[in-house]
Amino acid sequence: MGSVKYDVIVVGELNVDLILNKIDGFPEMGKEKLADQMTLTLGSSSAIFASNLSALGARVAFIGKIGHDQFGQLTLDSLQKKGVSTEFIIQDKNLNTGATIVLNYEEDRAMITHPGAMNHLTIQDISAEQLKQARHLHFSSYFLQPGIKKDVGQLFRMARELGLTTSFDMQWDPEEKWELDAANILPYVDIFLPNRQELVYLTGQVNLKEAVHKLGANINTVVVKLGNEGSHLFDGKTKKEIRLPAFKNEQVVDAIGAGDSFNAGFIFKFIQGAPLEECQRFGNLCGAINTTAAGGTTAFRNFDQVMKIAKERFGYEEK
Repeated sequence: MGSVKYDVIVVGELNVDLILNKIDGFPEMGKEKLADQMTLTLGSSSAIFASNLSALGARVAFIGKIGHDQFGQLTLDSLQKKGVSTEFIIQDKNLNTGATIVLNYEEDRAMITHPGAMNHLTIQDISAEQLKQARHLHFSSYFLQPGIKKDVGQLFRMARELGLTTSFDMQWDPEEKWELDAANILPYVDIFLPNRQELVYLTGQVNLKEAVHKLGANINTVVVKLGNEGSHLFDGKTKKEIRLPAFKNEQVVDAIGAGDSFNAGFIFKFIQGAPLEECQRFGNLCGAINTTAAGGTTAFRNFDQVMKIAKERFGYEEK
């Protein structure tokens, strides 16, 4: 493909998370509750993926839409601090940057999201000239982006025609309708990255093999994230299956962004041409490393720091 500026270009949603911890009970109408801890941080699956992939050492750019406001500035600053290029992020003064209020209760949480600008990214905001500057395209959070949803197949097709490899994490559907245009999307996706629950809801099949079969003959590689059970890979070309156990963290801080960190680890190895099993193992590792610190990006400062955690906590060393 000649000389390219970026290893990966990420197209996706951008928002901030306002996280409340140590809350004295559940919200009730007409009453006020107190939270002892509050954190304002970069949210969104796409941004966590981009940040952690960049921290690992890949050259990453982001295409998304935010408002011309303080949350928008926090988003830009946070991505830039992680080394992600924000040159393709559109700031619209008529829109608000999206925000999610997260109420944390031990291992469970309730969330309310104002989508704001993430509703308004469209295929017209993305050009072939931008995509040509990367070797790989990653798209995330299909159901949270109504402005581009119907054109995601076109986006992947355009990337393929330009010679990029591709990956896709559809994420959760808040409406729980699970209407994915799989026939027009998945044939152009090299690595499809659902978690088990999402795949079950999408296909109506509880058995993973049957669920993948239901996706049809046009799939390439499907990697199913299984949380603390690890991951299961189906290679559409060779029909080979690989199941790898999780790296066990006995002291989980939280699991926010663990799936996005899995994706970052997998794609980091994939763009280097590593075998699929090595990509999958490194994905499992990065998912586990994510849980050693609060939030989705704290554990990922740089490659050396990640490898230090890998060795000390999980006994993992690069061969």
